[in-house]
Amino acid sequence: MTAVVPRGVVAAQAGAAAGSGAMFDRIARRYDLLNRVMSFGVDRRWRRRTVRALALPSDRPGRVLDVATGTGDLAIEVAGAHPTAEVVGVDPSPNMIEVGRTKLTRRGLDGRVTLEEGDAQALRFADASFDGVCIGFGIRNVPDRALALREMARVCRPGGRVAVLELGEPRRGLIAPLARFHIRHVVPRVGAWLSGAKEYRYLQSSIAAFPPPDEFAALMGASGLTVLEVMPLTFGVCTLYVAVRGAP
Repeated sequence: MTAVVPRGVVAAQAGAAAGSGAMFDRIARRYDLLNRVMSFGVDRRWRRRTVRALALPSDRPGRVLDVATGTGDLAIEVAGAHPTAEVVGVDPSPNMIEVGRTKLTRRGLDGRVTLEEGDAQALRFADASFDGVCIGFGIRNVPDRALALREMARVCRPGGRVAVLELGEPRRGLIAPLARFHIRHVVPRVGAWLSGAKEYRYLQSSIAAFPPPDEFAALMGASGLTVLEVMPLTFGVCTLYVAVRGAP
């Protein structure tokens, strides 16, 4: 039973709207600590699985885009697994990016990983400019998910992979009721207690509202991607969606 704090892209309303960059600005300094505490550290394993799923080319340096990068954990994981890769992370929260840049400096990754402000629904990059694209715990906060998926497909080269890591409420299995209790009641209270931020109550509603895996996979398929695999992780608390961009 885990719950990773979500990261959003620019929300429809201004200010600290639920899931917006402004909302995450307010909790940026505690973000990493809360992820570790509330997921019991299992979020790191999920990210490593996501990086492997990208299947980056081994014959040349790769280029990877991490959308809704937050404090850069997934981007850093990519850079660590692929020492020659160039990694770009985009996020709407300047405070989250600031924390991420400090982490990059501490790890000596300033030259290979770049973090910048950006909206998943309007990526500034050229068509087919990345070998792989990933997003971790951010797609459910995008106002127009289909548009964001089309943008990720657009900037990915033909044959490159798009990996989406996202939380959801398990609907079947013996552990499902316990997992739902953890997400709906424990996570918001622990998050608010550790951070002093009421924003963590947004977690329960955003996870509950995310579509079941088959529905989201269908949305990916309708957005210019061919879904290769839908992998439930940790009893279905988290799901990894792996897709490939076909020929233009």
